[in-house]
Amino acid sequence: MPSALEWRSSPTVELIDWMPRVGATGDERVVQAARVSSGTEDRGTEAANRGLLRMLMRDRHGSPVEHVVFTWRIETHLGVSREFFRHRIASYNETSTRYRVMEPVFYVPPPDRPLVQVGKPGAYSFERGTKEQYEIMVEARKSAAEVCWHDYQEQLDAGIAREVARDVLPLSLFTSFYVTMNLRSFSNFTSLRWAHPAAKVPTFPLWEIEQVAIRMEWDVLAIAPQIMQHFNSFGRRPV
Repeated sequence: MPSALEWRSSPTVELIDWMPRVGATGDERVVQAARVSSGTEDRGTEAANRGLLRMLMRDRHGSPVEHVVFTWRIETHLGVSREFFRHRIASYNETSTRYRVMEPVFYVPPPDRPLVQVGKPGAYSFERGTKEQYEIMVEARKSAAEVCWHDYQEQLDAGIAREVARDVLPLSLFTSFYVTMNLRSFSNFTSLRWAHPAAKVPTFPLWEIEQVAIRMEWDVLAIAPQIMQHFNSFGRRPV
């Protein structure tokens, strides 16, 4: 049984689709949505449009930003997906452990994952940890996953329903889900899930979800670069 298990140390973040696909960049669509209020959608100069985007982000006029929408397919472990789903500003569909037999893929943190918390909640940092601590952590995760997977398979082989057997599976099990959110919602998500140097308000994201947020932001930056530039320049406050 242990030889069948697969160990992964990084997520998969794939941009499936985004809107607008036709006729505008993400920045241009925000300008169009903002200018419809005054009937001047096609009248702004390039300089005026840049100034409008800056003003929207500075003054947190967020509704025009909602007209840029992204859909990602993400593969990560259950510990991260449960953190993700706390953001009730997106739409989700996840692999169902009721409807399918899961694959034996489990998360093992990479060696650069900080291991030791220093300080108290709300005022702490994480340090790398020793080689011995890393080896202890990896061995604990692998041995737990092997036992849990064996018990899961044993139940399924005995004819026990998937929705019952799944309860022994650990948070390190990999799952996959679709998430769709607009650009305004994304600014909220990434402001909390990436401890970016430009942020004016400190945040303490789980390391693993931060790796996902960083990859998602690379996609957003390619589609709405001016919005993200102003988002950073104004301290990464959600709009």
